[in-house]
Amino acid sequence: MHHKISCIITDDEPFARKGLNGYVEKIDFLDLKGSCEDAFQLSELLQQQPVDLLFLDIRMPHITGIEFLRAIQHPPKVIFTTAYEQYALEGFELDVIDYLLKPISFERFLKAVLKAKDYFTLRQATDQENSYFFVRTNGKLEKITISSILFIEGMENYVAIYLEDKRIITHTTIKSLLEKLPAKRFIQVHKSYLIAIDQVDAVEGNTLRIKKYQVPVSKYLRKAVLEAIVKCK
Repeated sequence: MHHKISCIITDDEPFARKGLNGYVEKIDFLDLKGSCEDAFQLSELLQQQPVDLLFLDIRMPHITGIEFLRAIQHPPKVIFTTAYEQYALEGFELDVIDYLLKPISFERFLKAVLKAKDYFTLRQATDQENSYFFVRTNGKLEKITISSILFIEGMENYVAIYLEDKRIITHTTIKSLLEKLPAKRFIQVHKSYLIAIDQVDAVEGNTLRIKKYQVPVSKYLRKAVLEAIVKCK
């Protein structure tokens, strides 16, 4: 893993903050960017300093860690810290990395941050692995950045790849492109169309609107496609 995991500690008890602070300092792949005592301070800090990971106490004055996490868009990954066991289930619903029960031993803390490290290492690997590929078009190789693909249309022995700013035609099949693309982000909606799930702007009957284009959905695939789109949002 190349970069350190940046983190913030949030806890309303100075003693607990100090303890976590000491633990973080012992771990070379963590980079502490700040510590604060409630959700308001945390939210200000995050605006100035986005981080990868939060050590977040659940019971804090005014707003709990869980409420805070539900309220913000694109939150960092979280390791909850709390003295109360009953919060565990709510915490896991929110897709947190771990849940530490106070008093927290260093050994248990280490286990949680190693989980976080695995998560970020894996995420980095998949991001790098699948960020682009090359296709041959007009006698040259052209790089296609996966995140800029809107949808792909298959025609006999060719496919047209629609990007945000242009269309590239290449000699291949939808099937072989599907294998190159991350399954979480792309879905076949029709025998001749493959779309980027997060690029859909609207669903109108059996048609998807993607930017200025209309893409048909086959009636057999419609249910699966709708589920994928709703889940992605």
